[in-house]
Amino acid sequence: MFKKILIANRGEIALRVIRTCKEMGISTVAVYSTADADSLHVRFADEAVCIGPPKSAESYLNIPNIIAAAEITNADAIHPGYGFLSENAKFSKICQENGIKFIGASPEMIEGMGDKASAKATMEKAGVPVVPGSKGLIKDLDDALKTAKKVNYPVMIKATAGGGGKGMRVVWNEDEMEGHWNSARQESAAAFGNDSMYMEKFIEEPRHIEIQIAGDAHGNVCHMSERDCSIQRRHQKLFEETPSPFMTKALRKKMGNAAIKAAKAVKYEGVGTVEFLVDKNRDFYFMEMNTRIQVEHTITEEVINFDLIKEQIKLAAGYKMTGKNYEPQMHAMQCRINAEDPFNDFRPSPGSITTYHEPGGHGIRIDTHVYANYVIPPYYDSMISKLIVVAQTREEAIKKMERALDEYIIEGIKTTIPFHQQLLQDENFRKGEFTTKFMETFVIKEK
Repeated sequence: MFKKILIANRGEIALRVIRTCKEMGISTVAVYSTADADSLHVRFADEAVCIGPPKSAESYLNIPNIIAAAEITNADAIHPGYGFLSENAKFSKICQENGIKFIGASPEMIEGMGDKASAKATMEKAGVPVVPGSKGLIKDLDDALKTAKKVNYPVMIKATAGGGGKGMRVVWNEDEMEGHWNSARQESAAAFGNDSMYMEKFIEEPRHIEIQIAGDAHGNVCHMSERDCSIQRRHQKLFEETPSPFMTKALRKKMGNAAIKAAKAVKYEGVGTVEFLVDKNRDFYFMEMNTRIQVEHTITEEVINFDLIKEQIKLAAGYKMTGKNYEPQMHAMQCRINAEDPFNDFRPSPGSITTYHEPGGHGIRIDTHVYANYVIPPYYDSMISKLIVVAQTREEAIKKMERALDEYIIEGIKTTIPFHQQLLQDENFRKGEFTTKFMETFVIKEK
């Protein structure tokens, strides 16, 4: 087992990893930018190293500084959390070359799954259902028009290196193709330094349902049930729950088996997620594989009573998998509490938290790095907290979440708490009738 792990991340996920490491008897090293000097992950780690100024490119994405921090503290492993360098093949390779274990996927696996066009081809070969679309990358506008004719409109053009909704466009007819093709490529080049595109049939009224998987170095793979992540705004998840209100036992079995096939096809080691689009007929299609821990791993942990970070660390150390195929026995939900103003088009709201009071009680969990007088910096993702509840049924979970949101007081900045309060009262949400298009028609009422 590792003696010391450096956490190459910030905020709540860094603190989340530190907590499990402490329980496992592993020493921890926090890295931080000058903007995060007062963050709780810095305070609770055994050691902390400043790796640069506030901008991510000069700190949390600065590979030489992170490797240097690992070397001077004698860390034998690096946990990348999610985001930042968690799915960066170059970083994974540099860790290998420096004799530091990267707690995540190998460079080859990250490249294979990160390039969405080649990932799709791999899944198709493994017998995992995929969305009809281009065979590999689209060469040019002419090729895009020809492919769209074969696939049938509407289609979605996607950046192969994409994420977070960047470089994606829905094209409803031939007249729209040229404009969307050019703007998607420009956006992708600016965001990822890569303007390669592929195309898929656009699935109407889909749900976004993902399967948690784990695999070890001995060829064992399991799935740990599903999460419904369909409540999204501009392809960014806002709320997650498990089990999905749309799920049946038969569908869970089929999707779980498909996710295991997907993981075995790439000899997956570690904890990861296979994401699917599920249409109104409960037909499902492979979307992508995330070779890291997810923001919403928390709700899976709650319904199966299992520490996924601990499993991730053990698998990276070469241990045999302790997980197994799970059926959720409880119902869990997660609200992402962001420093954003939901009454002003979710505009970011950095600044100082003047009052902070967390909800408590049975079945309530909060993952956060903030506290009263903490200053939310303007440089990073706006998520400041994850509010998780677990209960016997979906109805009980909704009531518990409503009570928790009422108790959650954060003053000094705007947050998405009022949005979540309104979401939980929505009739279609309460009936479990929603798709990824939910936010396009959901109207946030005035305060």
